[in-house]
Amino acid sequence: MEKKGAIEPLATDKAKFIALSELIIEKIKTGELQPGDQIPSENELIKTFNISNTTARKTLLEIESKGWARRIKGKGTYVLNRTEDHHLLRTLGSIYATRRGFHDSLIAEGFTPRNIVLEKTILQDGISSEINGRHFIIDGPVMKLHQLRYADELLIKDEVKYISLTLCPKINRLPTEISYFKVYEVNYRLKISEVQQTLGVTILEPNTTNFELSKPTPAFVLDSAVVCTGDKVVEIEQSYYHGDKYKFAVIANPDLAQRSSSSITS
Repeated sequence: MEKKGAIEPLATDKAKFIALSELIIEKIKTGELQPGDQIPSENELIKTFNISNTTARKTLLEIESKGWARRIKGKGTYVLNRTEDHHLLRTLGSIYATRRGFHDSLIAEGFTPRNIVLEKTILQDGISSEINGRHFIIDGPVMKLHQLRYADELLIKDEVKYISLTLCPKINRLPTEISYFKVYEVNYRLKISEVQQTLGVTILEPNTTNFELSKPTPAFVLDSAVVCTGDKVVEIEQSYYHGDKYKFAVIANPDLAQRSSSSITS
């Protein structure tokens, strides 16, 4: 008996890998797979569709050769950004997207990322922020990191993070392009229990921000707090996203509805 999901029977004039590649490309076209999402690996395709190693490998190569995906050595195959004007899609409420980090997400989508650090200092006093009607506080010392994020030489994010040096000692010695969320989990063994996020909109005026603007331009303002076990706040962030280059999506998880782990405010 064939495994559920097998692609047999196929039209006789089509090879298995052509049919499967078209199936996955259709998922990309319909938005089921978003830019930066990882396409199932060879082993996953073999298990799901009951195909050979060769067919699985050819499937991924076919998707890549048609310009829908990019294989990153040692990491996998990722959906490229083919949106009009290369709009970047970011998903609020997605732990997977948060864990992967901004830098790696750009690479996965086919962009060349670059960071410029404007400030990296240690604040002895704490920091607080109000998000979703709640106050989040990090006691000092705190690392403040202010950096500009570029994709293909275009400034797309002006980012400020505050990170607890009590929970993450010496994190200020690490490179700034890392996924801090992943570092919290792996390096410091912190169990993330909650990510609070709000998304607002503002208008940036020329010559008043780090964005090189020739006219008033809309920008998204993202406020977030990362909380670990014991209601300890490990990170607070406030970032500005270039409004002309971004679209945001939201993941709604019914199991977490009562906790309101992520929301959008206007």
